[in-house]
Amino acid sequence: QVQLVESGGGLVQAGGSLRLSCAASGSTSSINAMGWYRQTSNTQRELVADISTGGSTNYADSVKGRFTISRDNDKNTIYLQMNSLRPEDTAVYFCLADLFPQNPVWGQGTQVTVSS
Repeated sequence: QVQLVESGGGLVQAGGSLRLSCAASGSTSSINAMGWYRQTSNTQRELVADISTGGSTNYADSVKGRFTISRDNDKNTIYLQMNSLRPEDTAVYFCLADLFPQNPVWGQGTQVTVSS
């Protein structure tokens, strides 16, 4: 089993920054890619960014140039540095660990609120 714990959400003004963390524990040797998704009450969960074990990254067009995903394999932790935040970035952010051969695991989510 793999458990994910997210932290770092909060309230910030537009233009500000936040850094999210997602720490994995348990059978971490089964983890492949990891990523961040977000969801609001009006939208489906959508990919924000993901990162492979080798460090290859992928971003949603809406966050390119503003958000950076990184990974510390020694600490089994991924980060999402969010700069130039906008009100439309307001959402619950979820961490995902893609496992093999098990099913993916989600974190509990952390709220990010950007005020205008």
